[in-house]
Amino acid sequence: MITGRATLIAHLGYPTDTFASSSLCNPWFDRHGFDAAVIPMSARAEGYPELFRSLFSLTNLRGALVTMPHKVTTMELVDEVSPAAAIAGATNAVVKREDGSLLAEQFDGAGFVRALVRKGFDPSGKRAMIVGTGGVGSAIAASLAAAHVGELRLVNRRSASAEELASRLEAHYPDVNTGLGSRDPDGFDLIVNATSLGVRASDPLPLDLRGVEGTTFVADVVNKPGLTPFLASARERGCPVQVGRDMLLEMVPAYLAFFGYEGATAQDFA
Repeated sequence: MITGRATLIAHLGYPTDTFASSSLCNPWFDRHGFDAAVIPMSARAEGYPELFRSLFSLTNLRGALVTMPHKVTTMELVDEVSPAAAIAGATNAVVKREDGSLLAEQFDGAGFVRALVRKGFDPSGKRAMIVGTGGVGSAIAASLAAAHVGELRLVNRRSASAEELASRLEAHYPDVNTGLGSRDPDGFDLIVNATSLGVRASDPLPLDLRGVEGTTFVADVVNKPGLTPFLASARERGCPVQVGRDMLLEMVPAYLAFFGYEGATAQDFA
C-alpha cells in the first residue's frame, strides 16, 4: 500500500514492458516496513530533459533508476557524475541528496564486483582481462579499478574503443596498470566476457580458453542462457565461474543502498 507519506523512486525508460524493478523492490520495502515504492514511468526521448527536471522538483522523489534510451542524456542533467558513470559514459541511477543536488551513478560494474566478492574472489591486486569495452565492459572495468585490481587488460574488436577506455581509467585510477591486451588468456586471475557473444547458440566464443589454469575465475555478462558456452568451456577446465544473473541480482541491493535503504542481499531477490 502506497500512502501519502511514501518516498518514490522513478524508473525511467521506454518501453517499460520488461521492467522488473517494482516487482523486486516494492515487496522488499513492504517486508521491511519502508513506506517507499519504485514506480515505472514510460518516457520517450522527446521532451525527456524537461520531464526529468520536473520530476525532481517533487518533494517526495528520492531518485530514479534510468534505462534506455536515457542513460547517456541523463548525464547532462545532473550536478555530479560518479567516476564509474564518467568512465562508462552512462548512468543507470540518480539520487537527490539532502542539499537538493543530483548525483548520477553506474551500477553494472558494482553488481559485477559484489557478485565476485560474494563468490569468494577478491579483485585486489589481481590481473584481469575484460573482453568487450562497450557500456557494460567499461562499467565493470571502472568498478574493478575502484576495487584496487592490480592490472587491467582491455580487449575489443575496435582498438580505439579500448584505448579510449584505458585513457578514462588512467585519469581516475592512475595506480592501476591499465592497457590494451591480446587475446592470450594465459596468466590472468580473472577473465570477463563483457560482449553479447553467447546469446545465440551459433555465436563463436569470445575467447579461446585452451591452456587457462583451473584457478582462473571466468565470468560472463550474458544473462541467458545461464551457463553460456564460454562458461561451459571454463568449467571443463576446472575454473570457477560467474553467470550473468549473478551480476543482475547484486545490482538490486546496490541500488537500494544508493537510495538509502540498507540491508538487502542478492538472496532476497533470487
